[in-house]
This record gives sequence, structure tokens and C-alpha cells, in this order.
Amino acid sequence: MHKPIIAITMGDPCGVGPEIIMKSFAHDELYAICRPVVIGDAGRLIRAGEICGSTLTVHAIEDLAAATYAPGVVEVIQVGVVPPDLPFGQVSAEGGDAAYRYIERAARLAVAGEVGAICTAPLNKAALHAGGHIFPGHTEMLAHLTGTPEVSMMLTAPGLRVIHVTTHIGLIDAIARIDAGLVQRTIERAHATLAKAGIADPRIGVCAINPHAGENGLFGHGEEAEKITPAIEVLQARGWRIEGPLPADTLFFRAGRGDFDVVVAMYHDQGHGPVKVLGIENGVNITVGLPVVRTSVDHGTAFDIAGTGVADERSLLEALRQAVALADVRAQAAA
Repeated sequence: MHKPIIAITMGDPCGVGPEIIMKSFAHDELYAICRPVVIGDAGRLIRAGEICGSTLTVHAIEDLAAATYAPGVVEVIQVGVVPPDLPFGQVSAEGGDAAYRYIERAARLAVAGEVGAICTAPLNKAALHAGGHIFPGHTEMLAHLTGTPEVSMMLTAPGLRVIHVTTHIGLIDAIARIDAGLVQRTIERAHATLAKAGIADPRIGVCAINPHAGENGLFGHGEEAEKITPAIEVLQARGWRIEGPLPADTLFFRAGRGDFDVVVAMYHDQGHGPVKVLGIENGVNITVGLPVVRTSVDHGTAFDIAGTGVADERSLLEALRQAVALADVRAQAAA
């Protein structure tokens, strides 16, 4: 089995990232499916290991050439130094800046083709901004670092995939931003991603904006006809299997029973809610449209429990599995 190198960014050092990384490395499966390397801070990982009762060894390295990927060893490319007394569970400029530096290093490695994928532990947006990096989150930051003009967020959970037309903006702004071109490009990114994952002819369900898909003009101001339907008609003319715009409540019910391979949500909460109902511990965030593979946990820094050792690593493990699957496909396609 081809085992890709996966760069795991530590996220905000004040959050649960260091703990869920140490817990994930305790699973033999991780070494069996990939060659994992952390981009972060060795001292913080050692502290997280002590908190979690880990018996793993943390080994700081300068670059990938020094990595051995030996089971039982957490290899970390050291990027800066986190102050040993930086408290868990608090917003800090130091934590936000560190999280950015880890992503920056991982992006360089991925763009250069030195790693097969990036898998990110969570960062905190307030800390990121306090550290001088004004981005809404990982998705927009990675788009900037890779010179990508437009990307999409795809969330996955058991039995459900959702790609978002808009994400981290207010609802009024989201409706204003949606247009037929953006909807079409989002669907195209979803189609391409599923095709790379082995789903050659995906079934795609597209959400409406308004309740009841506008109910023939009773709700809204014709947004479905203006902003969504033209994109669907263009792609249906290609022979793609697309339905919509459909009322979101009905569409997610049908997706849950297996009618669709992916749902296209128009705004953040329309897509995030159903995924998180299915279990935040199994959710994965995939950035679609980048020149590199990036997956992530589908939860935040959890400052309320950071530093206590109780954080659940299952979302990170699932994100790593998906990173491996997508990295394998990319490697095979490039061969």
C-alpha cells in the first residue's frame, strides 16, 4: 500500500489540538495508513502527552529529511517556540500567530509536493486575528497561501456530504453573494472531488435559499429562479445527475436515506446543522478547489476543555483517513 506523507498542523496551541494529536498517534492504524508528521511545537506536544497519559515519544526535527515515521514516535517539524507557560483554554496572540505559522509551513510543503495532504487541528479565529492574521478561518487562509482565487468547504459525516456555496459571512450577505456563476462553480468543484474519490457519476441535490424553495413565488423575491436554476440547467445539459433547487428540509431527509452523493447548501448553517446532528466526533471538513489536499476536524479549539485530557480524537482520525484517501487518488492520477 502506498503510504502518503500527511502534514498534521497542531492548530492553536492553547486549544485541544495538541491533545487530540497525541491521542491519534496512539492508534496503530495511523502508522498503517500513512507517514504522519506534525507541524507545530514539540514542547507543547510533550505537555499534551503528559496531560493525556501518553507513553509516546515526541521527536523534534528540522525538516522532512530527518523523519523516520517510526510507530510510537510523534515527529514534529518545529516551527517557532510556544512559551512553556502559555495557558491552555485562553485566546492569545501567541497562539493565533503560531497556528498561522504551522499552516504556512504545511502549505509550502504541500505546494512543493513534499507531502501528500494537509490535515489541520483547530485554530481560534479571535486568536488568529489577535496574532495579526485577518482571515475568517483555515479555508480562506489556505486559499491565500496557495494563490487560489476561489474554494469551497465540504463537510462529511457518516452517510452525508455537504458542499457550501457560501460559508463565513452573515446570512444577508450570503444571499447577496450567491449568483448562478458561483453556484455552478461550487457544483463543479463537488463533482470533480467526488469523481477523484471514485464516484464517477455523482447524484447531486441542490438546496433552495427560501423555505419550500420559494413556493412558486410566495416566499422570497425569486432568488431560486435567478440565482440557482440557471446553474442547474447548464449542468443538467451536460448529462449530470442534479436535482434542485429543493427545499432544504426535504433534501436533507432524502440525502439521509441515500438518494444523493452530495448536497449543495447555500449558506453556512443550512449545511452545518445536519452534519453536526449526525455527530461532531465523526465530522470532517475538506477544502475543495485547492491545488493541495486539505482535511480538518469539524470542531473548534474547545477552550472550555483544553488542557484537561478529555478531548475526543475521533474527528481527527477520520480527517486523517480522508486525507489519505484523497492523497492516494492524487498520487495515482499524477503517476
